[in-house]
Amino acid sequence: VESSLSREPGQGWRAAEPGTQTIRLIFDQSQEIKRISVAFEENDLLRTQEFVLRSSSNPGGPFREIVRQQWTFSPPGSVRENEEYRVDVLNVAVLELTIVPEISGGGARASLKSMRLS
Repeated sequence: VESSLSREPGQGWRAAEPGTQTIRLIFDQSQEIKRISVAFEENDLLRTQEFVLRSSSNPGGPFREIVRQQWTFSPPGSVRENEEYRVDVLNVAVLELTIVPEISGGGARASLKSMRLS
């Protein structure tokens, strides 16, 4: 997952197995987040993905949904989803990204090209 969070361009991250995956960022000190950018890429499969971003001021929860988004990848035309959200989320101890790689089920694997926070 580290390569998708790095400022250096990289290959991103792809899950080892199919199905829903959750990436959880736990901060040593609470953060204020004003902008979240995510990028996903799929060059092989026609699929509809859903992702959800949530935050919590406590590592044990509860979590508050920030955004929920669906996107249909349709190679070779539509292969990259780039989203940028302006948010005002205070006192963030945990940021969670859950990716459902194919909302109708199947063997697709979750992936994340990049994620940036500011």
